[in-house]
Order: sequence, then structure tokens, then C-alpha cells
Amino acid sequence: MQGKVNANEIKELKDFIGKHFIYTYDNGWEYEWYCKNDHTCCYRIHGGMVKGRWVTDQEINLFKIADGIFKITWTEPTGTDVALDFMPAQGKINGVIFFPKWVHEHPEITVCYQNKHLDRMYEAREKYETYPKYLVPEFATITYIGDAGADNDDVINETPYDGMTDDIRNGKFYDENYHHVSRRQA
Repeated sequence: MQGKVNANEIKELKDFIGKHFIYTYDNGWEYEWYCKNDHTCCYRIHGGMVKGRWVTDQEINLFKIADGIFKITWTEPTGTDVALDFMPAQGKINGVIFFPKWVHEHPEITVCYQNKHLDRMYEAREKYETYPKYLVPEFATITYIGDAGADNDDVINETPYDGMTDDIRNGKFYDENYHHVSRRQA
């Protein structure tokens, strides 16, 4: 059930897969991230220079570092590289985002549902400079963990809006089966 996750019980990959997180980096950027399965994630960005961006079915590398500590890495079509270390029991994430120069200089190009605009990402990646990369190494505080289950397409399913993360934390976004409330069939 949503929001009823005991973070201390997330020790193995099988425990981590299907979990949905909201977290805020120390720099104030708020992100939402869902471990859809052992090879893909989905996410929405609610604050920071690419606020409003969202992605589904991003290919990832997922590893258990130690009991309750997980590393996820991926490279986006933008050329952005991401490395995240999740420590749910500590309520922390350590992340490094390696933004290409063009994303740092033109973040507005990436603020969309990326899956429907891959050509735009590839075009910008070729048109603009990649280096030097803009590094964002930060710790984040986890403010929500939900158990959405694996392969749930209702978790990250629409453009982020102001107040969405509060709606999720307050139980207004998903029903008891972790389906988006507005998409629930009567």
C-alpha cells in the first residue's frame, strides 16, 4: 500500500524493485523516481533547472552495493549521465548528475515528456557542445517511499504540476492499489 513502506525492510533488489520515491536534493531540487523493474526506471522532475521534465522506461543499471544500499546509473538520450546511491533506511540518496554543456545552457529544450521528443534530444545533442560537463554532486533527503509494485504504468503517467508531490505524499494521487485516481475505472 502506498506510503506504508518500512524503509528498513528494503534490503535486497527484490525489495527495491517497484518502490516509488520522492526526494529533495540539498540544493532544493525535488525529484520523483520509480524503480519500474530490474532494468528500467521512470521519473519526474519537480524542481531545479529542468523542472517539468519527465521520462518513462529509461534503461538503467541497477546493483545492490550492500544490504539496503543500491546504485543506479544511466545515460539519457540528452547525453546526461546519472549515478544515484539509494539508502532508504537512512532516508538518503547520494547522486551525481553529469549534465552536458548544452543541457546546462539550454535546459528548456529538455523540459517535456522526453519519450515523445527523442528526435529533439538527439538533434540538440548533436547541435550544441557537450563539454565541459556541468556536475551536480548532491545528497538528497527521501520524503516519500511508496510500494507501487513492478511494471506499474500508473506511477509516472503525466506531466508534473505544482503541488503534485504533496498530493502524492498526502494520499490524493493514487488509490489503495497504487493506480492514478483520475484513471480509475468506475
